Amino acid sequence: MRRSITAVGIAVVFYCAGLMADARHEGDQALFEARFTLTTDKAGGLAYDGALLWISDRVAQKIRGLDPRTGEEKITLPAPGPWPTGLAFDGKLLWVGDRTRARLFGVDTRRKLVVRDIESPANPLGLAFDGTFLWVADGKQIHQVTTEDGTTITTFNAPAFSGEGRGSEQLGLAFSDGYLWISDRNQDKIYRAHPKKGDVVDMIPSPGPLPAGLAVTNGTLWVADVDARQVHALRLSTLPRMVRRNPRQEVVVLQRRITNQGPGVLKKASVYVAVPESGPGQALAGEPVYSHPPKGFVSDQWGQRFAHFEATDLGTNEALTVTMTVRATLFDVDFHLDPQKVGSLRDIPKAVKKQYLVDASKFALTHPSIKTHLKAALGKERRPYWMVRKIARYIQDQMTYELVGGWNIAPTVIDRGTGSCSEYTFVFIAMCRAAGIPARYVGAVVVRGDDASTDEVFHRWPEVYLPGYGWVPYDVQAGDKPTPEQQGAVIGSLPNRFIVTTKGGGASEYIHWDYNSYAEWICAGRCDVSDVHLGDWYPEGREPQKP
Repeated sequence: MRRSITAVGIAVVFYCAGLMADARHEGDQALFEARFTLTTDKAGGLAYDGALLWISDRVAQKIRGLDPRTGEEKITLPAPGPWPTGLAFDGKLLWVGDRTRARLFGVDTRRKLVVRDIESPANPLGLAFDGTFLWVADGKQIHQVTTEDGTTITTFNAPAFSGEGRGSEQLGLAFSDGYLWISDRNQDKIYRAHPKKGDVVDMIPSPGPLPAGLAVTNGTLWVADVDARQVHALRLSTLPRMVRRNPRQEVVVLQRRITNQGPGVLKKASVYVAVPESGPGQALAGEPVYSHPPKGFVSDQWGQRFAHFEATDLGTNEALTVTMTVRATLFDVDFHLDPQKVGSLRDIPKAVKKQYLVDASKFALTHPSIKTHLKAALGKERRPYWMVRKIARYIQDQMTYELVGGWNIAPTVIDRGTGSCSEYTFVFIAMCRAAGIPARYVGAVVVRGDDASTDEVFHRWPEVYLPGYGWVPYDVQAGDKPTPEQQGAVIGSLPNRFIVTTKGGGASEYIHWDYNSYAEWICAGRCDVSDVHLGDWYPEGREPQKP
């Protein structure tokens, strides 16, 4: 006689009307205010001289000075070249880039005279001034040049340019508070980048479909849309620390099934399943609904809660099947991180340090290899934000993704140079903790393609504690990509295709190093045990069949 013990059905569906108010706007675009409509047919560069907002007009071959409060045209000057593009104000002169001539013209707007004419290192689609040097964006790269003769000081790739292929047709530039602001009309995004190497520290969806000119003044980011003929403004102080957008309702059924294929008897079989909770990227409608009550609930040393299931005396072809159903809404999540607002190592709470700076078998913090690689990654850097960025960049430079089975310890992985998402995570956590930055990991079930997909490998990524912001996701393995945008997009950002089940700082006393559940058994004699672990997703409106 075949006996099957169905302990639970784990299905995760996120519906949460109460939290939908957080996603009432479609992302950061709602933060922009449309200030005025342009009469310019093809707006280009944008610059502010302390009184007027200047905009280039390629069709009319004009440079127009506008009242930033009303958009009223106060002065119009002929463009110094046939195709005016980027604009920048250096405190005295309005610099105008020209696409046809690849020149940079310095215009004295009071005297209405062109008083400087220097060669541009590239096609000057966007211009900015940092107080000493001009910055030139050509669609693929961004160049820092002198105003004396256009000598190039430094060059790096534009945020979305990998070094190959076509760049953007338009990049707007502005400089403020030590950072470059860069608009990309192909990506419909505005980036904030560090001027040393172009590392992207933040990105905002553009308020219109084709952002071109950018200017920053008195804490306000101005954006001119090249085809919509609109100028939008965003008070940077109103930019929230976290935005949730694109809510989607999903069902995931996480199943763990232990089958005894004989010939011995499983005297006891146990399954521990991590219980998901609401968080930045997911809003649960309630507790998981189990098809069969668990034996009980337990919590590990990290505070993670588990449902515990148990069966005894399982003969040949008898099984313990565990499933769980949870209903929720999933969100895209973006933290707007300002490196200047991240505190120091001294600002990290002692309780967080005590729990998340400890060693574990997979980390091996005191191993000489960890110390060597950490020194190479950080140098003298001691600012937490840039410490984690440099550690991540170093790991991405040293490693390539390879799913080979098994999870080696961090020193072995970083020395070998290949690893899975878990191994990237172990290396990152080890190096962060060795540097004094608390780090932990999360485990998740992933939408693998469409909404009816099945996940059988799951995913893990790290979180770091940044003083001033708290716990921030940083999927180092997912950010192992060629462009600054892709590298910067994974710090403080998650797509709406994960259900996070587990958070931990190391080996859990219940699921050890697993992602979201763990199975164990005791056999009398020899037992061939089949252990199946799957996560099935269901589209909105399609409920899983009851077991």
